[in-house]
Amino acid sequence: MRNKFKTKFYVFLAVFSLCNAKSKSSDIKNPKYNVLAIFVDDLRHLANESVYLPNIQKLAEKGINFENAFAQQALCAPSRNSLLTSRRPDTLRLYDFYSYWRKKVGNFTTLPQLFKEHGYNTYSVGKVFHPGASSNNNDDYPYSWSEPPYHASTEKYKDAAVCKDVKSRKLKKNLICPVVVDDQPEKTLPDLEILNEGIRILKERSHDNKPFFLAVGFHKPHIPLKFPIRYLDKVPITTVQPPAYPQKPKNMPLVAWHPWMDVRKRHDIQRLHVLFPMGIMPRNWTLKIRQSYYAAALYIDDLIGTLLTHVDRRKTIVVLTSDHGWSLGENGLWAKYSNFDVALRVPLIFDIPGMVPKSIYTPVELVDIFPTLVELTGLKRNVRKCKRHDKSKLCFEGKSLVSLMRKRFYSNTDQPYAYSQYPRPGVDPWVNSDKPMLKDIKIMGYSIRTSRYRYTEWISFNSTKYKRNWNKIYGIELYDHMYDPYESNNVFWDLYYKHIKTKLSNLLRSHVEHVV
Repeated sequence: MRNKFKTKFYVFLAVFSLCNAKSKSSDIKNPKYNVLAIFVDDLRHLANESVYLPNIQKLAEKGINFENAFAQQALCAPSRNSLLTSRRPDTLRLYDFYSYWRKKVGNFTTLPQLFKEHGYNTYSVGKVFHPGASSNNNDDYPYSWSEPPYHASTEKYKDAAVCKDVKSRKLKKNLICPVVVDDQPEKTLPDLEILNEGIRILKERSHDNKPFFLAVGFHKPHIPLKFPIRYLDKVPITTVQPPAYPQKPKNMPLVAWHPWMDVRKRHDIQRLHVLFPMGIMPRNWTLKIRQSYYAAALYIDDLIGTLLTHVDRRKTIVVLTSDHGWSLGENGLWAKYSNFDVALRVPLIFDIPGMVPKSIYTPVELVDIFPTLVELTGLKRNVRKCKRHDKSKLCFEGKSLVSLMRKRFYSNTDQPYAYSQYPRPGVDPWVNSDKPMLKDIKIMGYSIRTSRYRYTEWISFNSTKYKRNWNKIYGIELYDHMYDPYESNNVFWDLYYKHIKTKLSNLLRSHVEHVV
């Protein structure tokens, strides 16, 4: 009898353990978290500037706020595809707007596609993928999305002459473009339409048992700086500060400069006759542009605040970021198109149910978002790093940030580097220096950002064979953020930094050659 009782007891114990293990596994693999991903176009990291974005700041205070997050390339299509696949521009072989990774290099799984394959309804509203050839002219539908992506009907007026010009009193294609919404075509603006569609989906899904992944992409503050005119009153010109260092950085190699052609071609800026390619914007216009950029950012901040009121935060992970930053006259530059911090540094905030808020200063990357959401939602228990030349459908060149989020204490040794890059057609700045097409790329600037330094090497690049020549260097930059947060003085030639230069060069080259 005793042996029979023992046998029954051990069978019961084994069954109980197995059931308990299955229950825990189920909890990990099948969470009930929805995901709301908010992408803001061209929104730089605006901490400590002349504008306060209350809704984004509130989200940062209640969530996990990464203060030093960096894009992989300061251009829309390469950055967005990199973020949404966790593959770097070199892997995707996309540095412009004109190729689709599934046809060019490999059938890589995207972030929304993975959620869709795990039973989520996935929705794209606004600018998530960059429209056009880089997303197969359909925003990667149907791979990534459960239904065709939504685009506002008024997007077709993006660059139309709808800006009332103060000087000529005519409608122009201006850079600075505050508007009366009722006077605009269809009496609305794209981001207002995007907000309404995002709210509609949230309301429809609020009583649905099936989880959703909703990506909402707002267009502003991308130029033209078009926003409801009332937001100008929220940013008085007297409160706007000029850039701390509005001149070309000392000892900056010529290849690092770009002539910001998309700003120059706007009607209001054309009248200024700023010397091409290295003229500096007049101070009064610098302040006007900065004011309008901040006003456009405030406009989007309001829309984000409204969107979040329709989110069940107990069941939803919210992540907010931008595709890249935007220079506002720092170092004499405007727009993106560079490896400077202001063009690469972006907000990155995760609001996760039940997780303690904190700010993290360790450098991280946009390619980290995909593996982080995968780990947070438990879609895959093993987050696998890509190996060199890895053509697997699903692996990550970024790292999950969950361990950083959960650490009570952390140091600068935690995931300490962020890598970025930017192409050039040649050393001398010219009309295609901002956005060279693949066939014109002759130089690639590879950049590494640590907690203290930014180090960049501009090297020869063969855009036909995708080969790098580290022995042919067109310029090197080293900026010490401890003493020079504005990256105004290239100290590469300073003997004091001899060992730092060697270490950062080795790290940069090792990383680039290991990944691709």
